[in-house]
Amino acid sequence: MSLIVEIADAVVTELNGMDLKSPLQAQRHYVPSFELKDMSDLRTTVVPKGLVISKSDRSNNTFDVQIDVAIQKKFNNGSNAEIDPLMELVQEIGDQFRLRRLAAYPAAHWIRTENTPIYSPEHWDELRQFTSVLTFTFRVIR
Repeated sequence: MSLIVEIADAVVTELNGMDLKSPLQAQRHYVPSFELKDMSDLRTTVVPKGLVISKSDRSNNTFDVQIDVAIQKKFNNGSNAEIDPLMELVQEIGDQFRLRRLAAYPAAHWIRTENTPIYSPEHWDELRQFTSVLTFTFRVIR
């Protein structure tokens, strides 16, 4: 199995084992494309995104693996009361990975989290759906 897939699977395992205020069931996909009618329930999708390999020392390389975690849910009216818990969940997930190694792949340690933009305005306007994507970068030296 490729390194990026192993790390994506480890992220799924971590997410599904987290004790969060809003329980979730993460799944790995290459293309997170779903029917809008199926988005009324919270959906958490893990997608392998990118890999940068660089020299570490004479005998090792540094592998910086990027993994996207999408948090999505169709909303009714987009009120603060409806969206605030989703924003809190995004932050809570980000906090859980910070400064840690992946338990299911201990050679991978967190080095960065990106959440830009914090939600997709296009999904908001066109689909009436909250979509936020966290991009985690994990480093493996081998």
